[in-house]
Amino acid sequence: MPSLNLAIARLTNTGTDNFAIWVVKAPYPSGYVLHDCVWPVELTQVWQEWQQMFAGHSGLDIFPDSKPQSVQPLAIDLVSSPSGQTAGYSSRLMQHLGINLWGWIFDGPILGSLERSRGIAMGRYTRLRFRLEIRDPDLIALPWEIMQRQPGQSAMSLSPDLLFSRTTSEVEPLPYLRTDQALNILLVLGHDQNLQLAEEATILEKILASSNSQEYAPCTVKTLLQPTPQELIQELETAAYNVFFYAGHGLPGPDGGLFFLRPGMTLNGIELAQVLTRSGLKLAVFNACWGAQPAAIHHQAIPASSLAEVLIRHGVPAVLGMRDQIADHESHSFIQTFTEALRSRKSIDEAVAEARQELLTLYKFNQLAWTLPVLYLHPDFDGELIKTSDEGITELPDNVISNINSQLPIAFLRSLSSGGHTWILRSGVTRIGRTKDNDVVIPEPSVSKRHAEILCRSTLTGTTSVRTYYLQDFSTYGTTWCLGVNGWQQILREEVPLKSGMQLKFGSSRGEILQFVIEDS
Repeated sequence: MPSLNLAIARLTNTGTDNFAIWVVKAPYPSGYVLHDCVWPVELTQVWQEWQQMFAGHSGLDIFPDSKPQSVQPLAIDLVSSPSGQTAGYSSRLMQHLGINLWGWIFDGPILGSLERSRGIAMGRYTRLRFRLEIRDPDLIALPWEIMQRQPGQSAMSLSPDLLFSRTTSEVEPLPYLRTDQALNILLVLGHDQNLQLAEEATILEKILASSNSQEYAPCTVKTLLQPTPQELIQELETAAYNVFFYAGHGLPGPDGGLFFLRPGMTLNGIELAQVLTRSGLKLAVFNACWGAQPAAIHHQAIPASSLAEVLIRHGVPAVLGMRDQIADHESHSFIQTFTEALRSRKSIDEAVAEARQELLTLYKFNQLAWTLPVLYLHPDFDGELIKTSDEGITELPDNVISNINSQLPIAFLRSLSSGGHTWILRSGVTRIGRTKDNDVVIPEPSVSKRHAEILCRSTLTGTTSVRTYYLQDFSTYGTTWCLGVNGWQQILREEVPLKSGMQLKFGSSRGEILQFVIEDS
């Protein structure tokens, strides 16, 4: 599925209201564009009024050092229908904020990247995966999911041809993820004065495990009522769960917030992240208030403080939290549709889109419900939670691989520096990058975490197997180099064939020279 990833960051050296918006990932090479812009005063005013009308807590300031301004009702025209009824002010305000957010982000060349990426997705008969990275903490709390181009068009998170999620690039590598054919959920009900635990457990178990039709994947639910931290950690580490589901009380905090297991016993986001990544879990869902909301001091957001952000940064593949308070009946409606979509083997972002549409249908556009779920996906995670044995690509058995390998020459990368490393290349994909989860590790600051891949493709002619090798660049700034007849040439998001003896560099043009070699050449 083609992806378009945008990032937004404040330019601190040019004034507090100056921002940069740029494309981090695109399905075509020329889609990587940059746009500098100024945050408009009108958008601040609309956001302040949104918080006064919808937020159940003190608001966050986009420019904390500026003097607070009194908010006057916006001059939003109320539209009359043929029946004589007038659209509510809350509905018009929501639409007005969504259109203003869209206009700010997609002003200039960014819109061209979006439209062409959508066209590529349509040409492949699939949807565009759109991921938004907000690097400025003061903008995290805004409801980016409501962005819409103009009245009458769908919000981005409701669009039929686009899958919306948030992400961050400052992440730990993904842990090893199992291939699951069933939904295995650990349901944890923590302390909440307003929650009848036994009754809530029965309701959630019924919702999560309902629909036992053959069309749905199997689902098992294990419930823990007010466990101690030790009991929770032990359960996660001894059983193979792919979904962690928490319902209870939560509060924003600087270390990923707090969620309450039982009176006097809490865990913060950093503590929870450690055990979730060790267990190989794919999805964490928090049916608790403010799981996607940053903590704040004097109305100023603390960087990387929301629970969802902290878990993603530590390598949890997918996190779903609520941007604000959500009513029980709304959350139950969302959970049921969301779980059914997952059990029908849809990706996590696709399941969220369906469940969000259900909230809109039940509770109407001018209500907050459909805007509350916030999904974060790890930038290297495709969103797949479960699949059946008859789906996906058939893997070659290990015994066949070994027989083929024994008859074919070995390819490797070797350093031309004195005492340098030599890496034998895999028969499929060899990953090259800065972090330890790569096959070829180059610990240099100019090398990206996931910098490049060398692909090995085998073709069979009669009884003879022939291998060909290709280099694919994935670096952030296109800093992969190949020595050709005209000197060192930069590879940018390209796939180039490799020949024995070719010399390569990864990162700086003054970096270490590696040579690609095939054993019998």
